[in-house]
Amino acid sequence: MNYTLMHKNIEVADVEINESAVAIIDIGAVHDAPRVPLGVQSMKGGLALGELNDWLKNRAIPASRAGIRDLYARLGRDSTEYLILKCYALSLSDHYWLRPKGAAVNWSDVNFFENDFSRDVGEMLFGREPADQKYIDLMSPDNTSEGWLKKKWIIADGTRRLVKGGSEPWRQEPYNEVIASAIMRRSGIAHVPYALIFDGGEPLSVCDNFLSAQTELVSAWKVFHSLAMKDSDTDFTHFLRCCDSLGIGGVRTDIDKMLTLDYIIANEDRHFNNFGFVRNADTLEWCGFAPIFDCGTSLWHSSLDVGGPRKCQPFSGSHEEQLKLVSDLSWFDADVLKGVPSEIAEIFSRSPVIDEARRNAIAAAVMKRVEAVTQRR
Repeated sequence: MNYTLMHKNIEVADVEINESAVAIIDIGAVHDAPRVPLGVQSMKGGLALGELNDWLKNRAIPASRAGIRDLYARLGRDSTEYLILKCYALSLSDHYWLRPKGAAVNWSDVNFFENDFSRDVGEMLFGREPADQKYIDLMSPDNTSEGWLKKKWIIADGTRRLVKGGSEPWRQEPYNEVIASAIMRRSGIAHVPYALIFDGGEPLSVCDNFLSAQTELVSAWKVFHSLAMKDSDTDFTHFLRCCDSLGIGGVRTDIDKMLTLDYIIANEDRHFNNFGFVRNADTLEWCGFAPIFDCGTSLWHSSLDVGGPRKCQPFSGSHEEQLKLVSDLSWFDADVLKGVPSEIAEIFSRSPVIDEARRNAIAAAVMKRVEAVTQRR
């Protein structure tokens, strides 16, 4: 079937999609080259079929998502990729979507930033039945949400909010989000604030969407793939070169702060899709580094070896090596973090399964890392 890749109400390119395979099989006319999704350009300046298909597939709920088996069973499917087309490939992260050829539908009619959406998919991912079991409404931003932890979008008081769960054995990730928010608040690092809520005794984190009908997220992954990598480049120097080529300024200071934070909280999951840049969707001008988000996979969340080495991303597998990439620590003030141990203890005290010994061990490990950063100044 023929579709038009749209960016808000602007036609970007014509594509033909095999709907049963959810695969783009042909690219037609490109109507607005500057609005082609970053990272899918061919070497000749057009659209690359393979990269565009990767872009589309990456909008699907990953097979690693917690609760995915329950969703498969309820939908009678063994894949979530078909859900992309059930919501026009819309998301709450950017303003791209797929409009069927000939369909009389506009961005203002369907986008999730300004319109209500179904909570059926989100509720099923949390193991619950849809509101109407005879008709499952698949018009949802949950169809295009990334990540392995179970999550769902809700609308509360007119605000789009993301709700996320945790993993066994401690379901620690929601608490970690709140602790990371506290550390960033104290340190003056721009971030997405998280709160802790409970649903049926289950801890969940909740945060407001930091994007809007005027702004969108361009992931670091897309920036990283905007240029061919040189043999002499490391991932870090290549990424900085891509930012410079795109005219994104002030990057080094923001990355310094992100890598320092990730060292302190032993973040294991700062991959290239877990940070990025905010762009004005109308003018395509860069607004700057996105506020830091998604820090739950940290603080030895699944490990008994609290304080021990943990893997990390995106520029090295070692937190110590990544900390060496930080060029300036003049902004860092360890004194503002003196109250962190008591805040960690208070936040974790709300958990029925994280005992005092684990709380104290995590607080001590964090402050040991704060001291290590201080010694590098």
